[in-house]
Amino acid sequence: MSELTLESLARRLEEVERRLNEKEAGSAKDWRLAAGMFSGREFSKIVDEEGRKIREADREAARQEFGE
Repeated sequence: MSELTLESLARRLEEVERRLNEKEAGSAKDWRLAAGMFSGREFSKIVDEEGRKIREADREAARQEFGE
């Protein structure tokens, strides 16, 4: 390994940052690609229905708590 100087550290840091930026740019995931990919599947329907039941139960509990 070469002599450790501020200049060599700066060059090494620049290289690490460059590689990190390349990696981040190449691995960025767009959530919109996943939108709708489970639509119409039986499991998705079950999950959606269970979520609806949970939300409705939460709403009912809030109504009872606040007297609506």
